[in-house]
Amino acid sequence: MEARGDREAREDREAREARRAFLAGRLAAVRERIADAARAAGRDHTGITLITVTKTWPAEDVRLLAGLGVRDVGENQDQQASAKAAACAGLAPALSWHFIGQLQSNKAPSVARYADMVHSVDRASLVSALGKAAERAGRELRCLIQVSLDGTAGRGGAHPDEVLRLAALIAGRPGLTVAGVMAVAPPQEPAGEAFARLRPVRERLLGEHPGAVVMSAGMSGDLEAAIAAGATHVRVGSAILGHRPPAPLPH
Repeated sequence: MEARGDREAREDREAREARRAFLAGRLAAVRERIADAARAAGRDHTGITLITVTKTWPAEDVRLLAGLGVRDVGENQDQQASAKAAACAGLAPALSWHFIGQLQSNKAPSVARYADMVHSVDRASLVSALGKAAERAGRELRCLIQVSLDGTAGRGGAHPDEVLRLAALIAGRPGLTVAGVMAVAPPQEPAGEAFARLRPVRERLLGEHPGAVVMSAGMSGDLEAAIAAGATHVRVGSAILGHRPPAPLPH
């Protein structure tokens, strides 16, 4: 008769293998969508980075995804992100952590300790906070300027006319690099039309900052439209990990 401890260990292994198989299938399907969208747009899919968004999911899922070849991980809340980054610090090769959510300036010191790229820089005060934090941490943060495509308050993002001013502020801070732009398609209009408005903003930025090549756009439901518009990075969560659990699980 199987001992209780042995049974629980077996059940844990089986659950882990089932979760790994689930993630592997979903990840393969998303990678295929990216390749198909790139082909349709006349682009090379190898130039598109998949950021797997693991918000609300446990560090164990991050470890499973790393074993499946995921290298870029996105988070939108510092408390969860910092805990997972610490829990996964020993993985090799190392993961690249992307902070993709709206960021309060008082969280900048924490984010600067683990994030490689911050996607949501949208105001001068945040540039200042991140610059100071990056210098103290002795790290280089790649910054994306989040662009508002509809001007809706509370959704984050700078007005397109503010992008060059923010880029100049970022470029003037030691520890920060202007990496490009990020946007979220407004829910009330076709994503393709919204992302098309991001392209000229990006082109103007590239005119003054040639290294700012990143265009972070597209999520589970609209990554094809983003890739057609020129996205270099797509942020995909539920299409890979499934519906989110009801509470954070940082262990």
